[in-house]
Amino acid sequence: MSDIPRLVEAHDDIRDAVRKLCADFPGPYWRWLDRERAYPRDFVAALTEAGYLAALIPEEYGGSGLPLSAAAAILEEIQRAGCNGAACHAQMYVMGTVLRHGSEEQKRRWLPEVASGRLRLQAFAVTEPTSGTDTTSLSTTAVRDGDGYVVNGQKVWTSRAEHSDLMLLLARTTPRDQVKKRTDGLSVFLVDMREVKGKGLSIQPIPTMMNHNTTELFFEDMRIGADCLVGEEGKGFRYILDGMNAERILIAAECVGDARWFIEKAVTYANERVVFGRPIGQNQGIQFPLARAHAQSEAAALMVDSALARYEAGVPCGAQANMAKMLASEAAWAAGEAAIQTHGGFGFAEEYDIERKFRETRLYQVAPISTNLILSYLAEHVLGLPRSY
Repeated sequence: MSDIPRLVEAHDDIRDAVRKLCADFPGPYWRWLDRERAYPRDFVAALTEAGYLAALIPEEYGGSGLPLSAAAAILEEIQRAGCNGAACHAQMYVMGTVLRHGSEEQKRRWLPEVASGRLRLQAFAVTEPTSGTDTTSLSTTAVRDGDGYVVNGQKVWTSRAEHSDLMLLLARTTPRDQVKKRTDGLSVFLVDMREVKGKGLSIQPIPTMMNHNTTELFFEDMRIGADCLVGEEGKGFRYILDGMNAERILIAAECVGDARWFIEKAVTYANERVVFGRPIGQNQGIQFPLARAHAQSEAAALMVDSALARYEAGVPCGAQANMAKMLASEAAWAAGEAAIQTHGGFGFAEEYDIERKFRETRLYQVAPISTNLILSYLAEHVLGLPRSY
């Protein structure tokens, strides 16, 4: 644990409890999942049973009603323990869209079920093969038909869709040539996937370099009720944006956890590994990359705290959330590089878990938003440079 003063509550009790829970899921468990390309059901069930996946759901709906900093602490400690929060982190940040923009009926119908673990809200269907991060160019449509909508289109990189009961879906309800702004005409739907799987919705797994349980979705005349609409029709892009700051902050917290895990592993190994009659940690060629990675991870942690403090104060935090995500993802990658180099050949051996975490942490410079787009955002919205795209 860093001894730097926190800008937000540290949530030490929660951190301690999460570490104890994660101790029951050591490296061999994750290695087996990796080999089998399996979903960590037992791990997710344990987190659910402990109430961690309902941390942000208000108490009146069966959750804990904790602030975002508590969710960040949970996810950071999961990663710092060598586990993988990607199996379930979406349930935390997807919740915000429903909480802020869902109807009271939707909240009372779904949130207690999610909080109890009876239903899983893991799937977040936004990205499409042809539009990527250019969300306003998505082509999936939801056309009003009688007392509901008919959905047609395709989504990609929708992780955990095979392991989710509910899905948050962004689709176009008004054609692009009929709206004044590109951001208009998009709507958000909360879909009960149990009712549509095999009935207009098909799911295709996408094999990737890490065991991320990601999929491609195909909608063919998928019928959903009008009560699936979250908030107002046509306002969905703004609703999704509302949740992106929380998403980026939480992902950044995970990256800080990864960085600290790499550093702790590498320092332990460097102190124990003796070559030429001395521990390799005595060599500056080992020390300097680890010291630099530590400095980077601590700086990233401070930016995460800064973003959390602004988020919890209810003031704009887009710049801080984006910088936190970029700096933390780069710190995690630098720490992974240092850990691989410190372990030498053993860094590539499964039993040390370095190579698994190395593959997992590389993702976060690309998703959920790439470093280049963050830089473009900062250039335009913080530095006042001309829009580049």
